[in-house]
Amino acid sequence: MVTTRGLREQAGSEPITMLTAYDAPTAKLIDEAGIDIILVGDSMGNAVLGHESTLPVTIDEVKSRTAAVSRVTENALVVADMPFLSFGVDEAETIRNAGMMLKEAGADAVKLESGAHTVETTQRLTELGIPVMAHLGLTPQHVNQIGGYGRQGTTKQAAREILALGREHESAGAFSLVLEHIPENLAAQVTSEISIPTIGIGAGRDCDGQVLVITDVLGLDEWSPPFSKQFGDVRSEIQNAVTAYKDAVENGQFPTAEQSHIEEELDELY
Repeated sequence: MVTTRGLREQAGSEPITMLTAYDAPTAKLIDEAGIDIILVGDSMGNAVLGHESTLPVTIDEVKSRTAAVSRVTENALVVADMPFLSFGVDEAETIRNAGMMLKEAGADAVKLESGAHTVETTQRLTELGIPVMAHLGLTPQHVNQIGGYGRQGTTKQAAREILALGREHESAGAFSLVLEHIPENLAAQVTSEISIPTIGIGAGRDCDGQVLVITDVLGLDEWSPPFSKQFGDVRSEIQNAVTAYKDAVENGQFPTAEQSHIEEELDELY
């Protein structure tokens, strides 16, 4: 079973694999494939809930889907994403929401979209026994503030800030750090400067691990981010299966006797 301590020891020796999941069947397949970490991401907003951003995702939605993922996961570390405004507004509420993910939904850790404002939060949560995965670079919950989903850390000042915040979150107790959509050479410097594992998404080849959104990996959508890759074509498979079902029903080929049952005692009801 993957643990936060084990992941820290794995940094720099064996690549860490991480994927998102939002339901039990997908989580079970990911776990059986030997993926190290399953993130129940607020990316569910875009990926499966039909929203244009992650902002509308609620704490109850993340809690419900985290519980579904946790029920079927035996080996991977389950990390629950803390959605927009579920943390940072009030310390007591932050602690309750994060603790609920472990106590009621069965998560092993939580992830915070991070910045200077989350250093103390990270320290407090870890003091209480709630492991924290930090997240720097592109933080989608700040889309309205940063003006879109562009690459971050492209100037020396911005890069220094990311490096400094990585160090601060390590000192605050974070067990790992997601680096999203930043230059590869910046991610390499952060990875070399901190001892906790870095997990990249659009951050190049030098991170200790990689994470992608499962719908991108499966090729479920027509579009995926330029830093992602579609490793399958599940979209076409679903379209083919649904079309085949529709044709079979309309042509009278489904159901057949094999999918039906006859109870002889019911032949004559009157």
